[in-house]
Amino acid sequence: MTLMHKFIGAAAAMALTAGAAMAEPAVIFDLGGKFDKSFNEAGFNGAERWANETGGKYLEIELQSEAQREQALRRFAEAGANPIVTMGFAMTTPIEEVAPDYPDTKFVNIDGWANLPNVQTISFAEHEGSFLAGVMAAKASKSGTVGFIGGMDIPLIRKFACGYAQGVKSVNPDATIVANMTGTTPAAWNDPVKGSELTKAQIAQGADVVYAAAGGTGVGVLQTAADEGILSIGVDSNQNHLHPGKVLTSMLKRVDVAVYNALKDGADLAPGFQNLNLAAQGVGVAMDDNNAPLVTADMTKAVDMATAGIISGEIKVENYADNESCSVLQF
Repeated sequence: MTLMHKFIGAAAAMALTAGAAMAEPAVIFDLGGKFDKSFNEAGFNGAERWANETGGKYLEIELQSEAQREQALRRFAEAGANPIVTMGFAMTTPIEEVAPDYPDTKFVNIDGWANLPNVQTISFAEHEGSFLAGVMAAKASKSGTVGFIGGMDIPLIRKFACGYAQGVKSVNPDATIVANMTGTTPAAWNDPVKGSELTKAQIAQGADVVYAAAGGTGVGVLQTAADEGILSIGVDSNQNHLHPGKVLTSMLKRVDVAVYNALKDGADLAPGFQNLNLAAQGVGVAMDDNNAPLVTADMTKAVDMATAGIISGEIKVENYADNESCSVLQF
């Protein structure tokens, strides 16, 4: 249902121009690709849902380098694509450079912070969903030590880690949380080998549940956890099916809903900021047949109570992004 365009010099520009007459929406997938089984794939699933329901088509590109960010935006805008949906915080600066040049084109910045009159910026309450994942990890852990493996070391991923640690501590104040980041460059999102190495290191420190918020790197974390006989927690997309009976849950970040809604609204989408929190069902934890044997009645009750408490405001989940600090976890 989709049109694929690779931007390689003038040939790519010509290929894109050839499809310009349709003025379809466009989706720019971040490094790691649309089949990363995590963040990008969630966006892809949302786009495919829109395409399947409407019969519509969309332009797309899977970025291969940093240099393609601005180029992709300009090529799609010149082709008349509207809206142009972008995946990831790293698209913020390119959007800030490009969007003013195309005031009649709507841009969507998922996970970014672009503030322009023709940009819709969407964020999520990852700390709230991660709190629930932490509750489940603490309930499942037998050693009292759990792990967190992030992708690129940025405030957004520390936000996941801090929420997770709070959830763990809410169940077991004496628990130990071992936290590692994969790297400091975008390559950290797509390094399953490093994810595997970090998982083994955390197991050596006693971790028997490991939460991966690392894009494609997380595939290596989940695989190694399954191989080594410990539990893992997936992220963004529902990853429970990757290793049935061995993935405790997945922290759902409804990027699919954000992309679907953006394509459905089309050129009429409203600019401004949106935050999809637990109350708006923008985040949550996955429960399905693949993890049902791992989820006890006590665990379900604890998650339900935590969910109700967060939504009501009785439970205040510290947001690392507010002050770039976390009272329960040192990085």
